[in-house]
Amino acid sequence: MKKTVRDIEIKGKKALVRCDFNVPMQDGKITDDIRITSALPTIKYLIEGGAKVILMSHMGRPKGEAKMEFTLKPVADRLSELLGQDVTFISAAEVVNQEVADAAAALEEGQVMLLENVRFRKEETKNEEGFSKELAQLGDIFVNDAFGTAHRAHCSTAGVADYLPAVSGFLIEKEVQFLGGAVENPERPFVAIMGGAKVGDKIPVIENLINKVDTLIIGGGMSYTFFKAMGLEIGTSILDEPSLELAKELMVKAKEAGVDMILPVDVVCAKEFANDSETITCDIDAIPADMMGLDMGPKSVAAVKKVLAEAKTVVWNGPMGVFEMSSFAGGTIGVAEALAESEAVTIIGGGDSAAAVEQFGFADKMTHISTGGGASLEFLEGKVLPGIAVLEDK
Repeated sequence: MKKTVRDIEIKGKKALVRCDFNVPMQDGKITDDIRITSALPTIKYLIEGGAKVILMSHMGRPKGEAKMEFTLKPVADRLSELLGQDVTFISAAEVVNQEVADAAAALEEGQVMLLENVRFRKEETKNEEGFSKELAQLGDIFVNDAFGTAHRAHCSTAGVADYLPAVSGFLIEKEVQFLGGAVENPERPFVAIMGGAKVGDKIPVIENLINKVDTLIIGGGMSYTFFKAMGLEIGTSILDEPSLELAKELMVKAKEAGVDMILPVDVVCAKEFANDSETITCDIDAIPADMMGLDMGPKSVAAVKKVLAEAKTVVWNGPMGVFEMSSFAGGTIGVAEALAESEAVTIIGGGDSAAAVEQFGFADKMTHISTGGGASLEFLEGKVLPGIAVLEDK
């Protein structure tokens, strides 16, 4: 177990807090502030406990240059609204300069400031010691609450922990509790649902989960690589050719481990990758040579729902079809509905699955929606995440 902000003295301390404020923007406006609101419990706890709060984050990929389309000024403005108090923001191209250091030193208990985008400095993503020290000199304690970047060893996620006592915020605590609990000590039956396009991206996760789950459901674009590995015609469907042999191996491993691997039995096909393309629904051994599979069919959804009705723990990562197009959203909606109605602990592994449950209005019915797609995948692989490894143990 890692220490959290609850385990240390915070009153009067300058708390340097890494958040994930990498929010989507359009015309200078934030289009979705869930990453900001997810950080509020930790920020409010620090404010109420009398800490002096210095927030930092990245946004986008400015590639080590001060590109002002990636400034965190809109985040500072939104935070000021949400917290009901001014959040000091100094737009410094070098992120830390004398003006920033003076402002940090002048903070009073309960006051908040936000640094400029840490990726304006090229040293950030290289985890270079010099920039880590510059950041660390602003604070007395380091709080990491950015799960979405915890799989990156950067200055602001890991490097600063070499110079300050380091603990987690409540968001990372929650992520570790749910994802770690699901993988290490799940209530059974434990079901994992893997979707998305490329088998290669999910191989390590599937390999790790095969030894832990009771049932593994494979859907989405990656299922066609499994069909091909079974010798079936997949028409013009997406194929992760380099992973064909691996797909065969995974099916053997699942069988040997006594894991029930469930693949779609029917699919929705179209001639073109377009919402208005003419569609047919067919069994997996009848995919026409000139069509592509873009969603799982109703028989598959019914079979999946049956399994999920019995489950006690479910981890879902990756959609069941091209859910952004209404013609091919049925499989993803079906899974989301089943999880919404389930009594199980339901954990959504960030990325497209999180976007799907939000889009279809099921988010509030899930036990936990991870804020980090890549980080949650690496966690489910059993990897050590650098931004969590550096935190002090209880």
